[in-house]
Amino acid sequence: MAQSTGARHFFKELASLIGATVVVSTNTGKTLTGKMRGYDPATLSVVLADARDSKGTLYHRVVITGHTILELVKTEDPFDLKGLAEQFETLFPPGEVRFLEDARVIVVLNKVRVTEQGVEGTGPLADRVRKVYTRFVEEQQAKVEEDST
Repeated sequence: MAQSTGARHFFKELASLIGATVVVSTNTGKTLTGKMRGYDPATLSVVLADARDSKGTLYHRVVITGHTILELVKTEDPFDLKGLAEQFETLFPPGEVRFLEDARVIVVLNKVRVTEQGVEGTGPLADRVRKVYTRFVEEQQAKVEEDST
C-alpha cells in the first residue's frame, strides 16, 4: 500500500532527527536525553546513544519502545543548511548549487552532496566542498560558544 504524503513527510522529519540530540518523555515517567541513532517505522521505537536520565545516569545505548513515548523533542538549533548553500553559491557558477530544502541536502555541480552530517563524495571537488563545510561548522560552533558566555 502506498504511503500518504503526510506519512512520507512524517518519516522524513523523523529521519532528520537521526544524529541529533533529543529528549524523550515516556508514559512511565522517565525522561531521557541522548543522540538519536535510529527508529523503527513500524513501532516508532527509537534508539538513543549516550543517553542520560533525569537523575544523571548514563546509558551507552537505550531502546525506547514506541508505545511508551509521549513526546520526542529535538534540543539543538537546526543546522543552517540554507546559509551554507549561500556560501557555496558565492564560490561556484550560478545554478551549480542546488539546495533541496525538503530533503535537507545541498548538491554541488551535480556531483557532491552535503547534509548536516557532512560531505558525500571524493576527489578535488569534494575536498574543496569539505573545506568550506568544515569552516562553516567551526564558525557556527564559535557563534554558539560566544552566545553562551
